[in-house]
Amino acid sequence: MQVFSALLVGLLFGVGILLSGMGNPAKVLNFFDVAGTWDPSLAFVMGGALLVNVIGMRVVLGRSKPLLGNGFHLPKLTRIDATLLGGAAVFGIGWGLSGFCPGGLLPVLGLGRVEPLLFFAGLVAGMLAARFAQARRVAPAPQR
Repeated sequence: MQVFSALLVGLLFGVGILLSGMGNPAKVLNFFDVAGTWDPSLAFVMGGALLVNVIGMRVVLGRSKPLLGNGFHLPKLTRIDATLLGGAAVFGIGWGLSGFCPGGLLPVLGLGRVEPLLFFAGLVAGMLAARFAQARRVAPAPQR
């Protein structure tokens, strides 16, 4: 049942991304172009998503456990640090330059266009570089 519900939620998410225009990089880039061909419609998409999330989190976290799970998996770190800010900056720069965000990328990967595949390759490379950098930062220095 968990796999079916995850598939159903993923399908609903993908359809919503495509219907809202979040899978169209030109629409996303026009949202960021406030001095040119600004398209404010994405603000309504993001506002609607935020509203659904706030209400949904209050309802869901009011329960003792998820409907189809044994417990909630919430982040343990709650402070704002340099890693969080750096990641947010890289995310925003990538989104602004390409018009794709990771969530909006998934539904358009199967459309046969090369741009989403290039962005996906860059996304994976960035994730691997971040893991490598974090492993080097956490690993103890060799003894001399």
